[in-house]
Amino acid sequence: MSGAEGRPAPPKPSSLLAAVLTSEAVVIGLAIPVAVAVQGVDGRTAGLVCGGLAVACLLLAGLVRRRWAVAAGSVLQAALIAAGFMVSTMFFLGVLFGALWVTALWLGRKVQGADAR
Repeated sequence: MSGAEGRPAPPKPSSLLAAVLTSEAVVIGLAIPVAVAVQGVDGRTAGLVCGGLAVACLLLAGLVRRRWAVAAGSVLQAALIAAGFMVSTMFFLGVLFGALWVTALWLGRKVQGADAR
């Protein structure tokens, strides 16, 4: 019995990206009341900006197996940072989740490279 037979298969890179997007959707959704209560942002603006980004994250999390969805996820990370001009908390969240996105892409490619060997 070889050592590889007893080990579970590593998670697919797309599942790691989907986990980042799902976590991002939850955190962005929770940022809505913070933006309204702490920063004094209009509730409608915070709801539309943060809510729209959260829904986009969830949709892309379901579609991340498709090649175009990874590129769309990268654009979404940039949009999240740009949303900081309306809701300043989004600057911090955008940079944080952008770093997680890049890390997930890097680790995913590393896992695919190891599987190819």
